[in-house]
Amino acid sequence: MEQLVFELAAPEPPSFANFLTGGNAEVLDVLRRTAAGKIAETGLLLWGATGAGKTHLLRAAVSATLARGGDTTFLAVPGMLEACDPDVLATQALVAIDKIDDAGTEAQARAFTLFNGLHARGGHLVVASGVPPARLTLREDLRTRLGWGLVYEVVALADAEKPIALAAYARQRGLHLPAEVIDFLLVHGRRDMPWLIAALAALDRHTLATKRPLTVPLLRDWLQRQLRLEG
Repeated sequence: MEQLVFELAAPEPPSFANFLTGGNAEVLDVLRRTAAGKIAETGLLLWGATGAGKTHLLRAAVSATLARGGDTTFLAVPGMLEACDPDVLATQALVAIDKIDDAGTEAQARAFTLFNGLHARGGHLVVASGVPPARLTLREDLRTRLGWGLVYEVVALADAEKPIALAAYARQRGLHLPAEVIDFLLVHGRRDMPWLIAALAALDRHTLATKRPLTVPLLRDWLQRQLRLEG
């Protein structure tokens, strides 16, 4: 089989701590400070390819804002704005909107009003897009507002960076992750980081439950068992 597919345990909630930084150290630092209310700019736009980690970062910013007692909302798609009370959203510390480039006419109008409301009250609007501001096909006043603030490209980890990032993540969890196990995961599993992180979290729980060290034979047996269960 070219790829082993297995059912993972429920993934950990996205946080700054479990984001594999790679070349995104600056954007991670800015988001931490934004969630802490220490950034003056109203808007922060993250753009980048699918799988780079934009949604993870938006959700992490929302979680960090909640942790400090701030009111916050995460909208998975901009169309959800149409079901929200704009006056309530405008009073929040941080509002995060994913896939802003998919916003329809009504959602764009509401996002423009929301930006102005948050700006007047010192709140933050953090949005994610697949393209940079210059290529956004949004109404010009909204596109301009989003371009006023901070704009960062979220860069996916290169293949050569993934073993180092996975090893660092495992160390943070106190999980001993031999190099051969990382190589096995990268060869037989998917290579996108959300999948790999979810795999490590599930393997960590599995080794704790079985009290066995994480080795290639254990990983192979576990994956094969999952395949048999799915079959």
